[in-house]
Amino acid sequence: MDVYSEENILVGILSRLPVRSLLRFKCVSKFWGTLIDEPYFKMKNLTHAKKDKTFQKFLFYKLRPKKSIFSIYSCSVSSVQLVEDIRELNCPLNIEPRHCIVYCCCDGLVIIKVYENSVERQILLLWNPSTGESIVLPNPEFPMEEFSCLGMCFDSTSNDYKILKIPNGVSDHNRVPGEVLALKSGSWRKIVEHPRDICCMVHGMHSLAFIHGSFHWVGNSKRYFVVSFDISHEVYGEISLPEQISLISINIGISILDGMLCAYTNAYIQGNRTFTLWVMNDYGLKESWHRIFSIADPDICIAAPKYRFADGEVLFWCLHCESGENAYRTERGPFTLLPHGILQNGFAFTESLVSPRLLT
Repeated sequence: MDVYSEENILVGILSRLPVRSLLRFKCVSKFWGTLIDEPYFKMKNLTHAKKDKTFQKFLFYKLRPKKSIFSIYSCSVSSVQLVEDIRELNCPLNIEPRHCIVYCCCDGLVIIKVYENSVERQILLLWNPSTGESIVLPNPEFPMEEFSCLGMCFDSTSNDYKILKIPNGVSDHNRVPGEVLALKSGSWRKIVEHPRDICCMVHGMHSLAFIHGSFHWVGNSKRYFVVSFDISHEVYGEISLPEQISLISINIGISILDGMLCAYTNAYIQGNRTFTLWVMNDYGLKESWHRIFSIADPDICIAAPKYRFADGEVLFWCLHCESGENAYRTERGPFTLLPHGILQNGFAFTESLVSPRLLT
């Protein structure tokens, strides 16, 4: 067997291993270390990881009231009955954050804003929680409002990662435009406004949903609908919501579960609080919206889906009305394997070796 064939076999074996193992194996030899650091190997590992749910992790953060700082954790969530390997992560730049916001995850990379010492000192970072690498991102041209929503994707047309920022709502007197950051360019720029005067219904705790080359969020212009924004050509589109959603004024969100576009609602009707989740089986086809489930619970103020287990059960984050605590649950009931507390949130992400330092 020639050296080339041996290397191919080694790459095939190593690329299927988890990130933590690969980081240890870099010390086996100089050759292994160089191989694992190669961009093509990192992408091969990422491609495999996206197809294997065992590479899926859940990143969550919560306030530690006694220390008045936030802590960040990751864990494996293999089934509804099992949460493994909960690890506290070192915050980027070794900061002990007084507050932090995780905006979104993409290819193992996380966009996180940390507040050091005071709310005035805030840093926007692109962070790989699996390797610990991070870079400071440039500040947008327009301020990051409290409810601004971010999304990140890889644009194959430009061979670059892009970050989209959409502000919540609209004001005729103080209109804040959406902005996009192409990492290779190193600077934010305004995107074209939607052709209609719409209100963007987004919330900073939940990321912009990305699928089929476009970001998605909820818009309102006399009716609710899904706004799509093609990231390569920067063209807007619209997708209709289920009729049941359009008939009543409620809190609505858009998410991605198992590669499908989802819509969810938090309704308060006649004294009853209900969380409902729909999935679009055939992208872009209004008739393909399918309601997965509804949960009536008087103590759920607001909820959002976060992850779908292999058996179809959905994990979602919720805010309790009475206690003000954030917690996780499924259709069956409270998900006690993950902690509850004040000011916390979580995102599913895929472990990867992608280095944020090599993307700019």
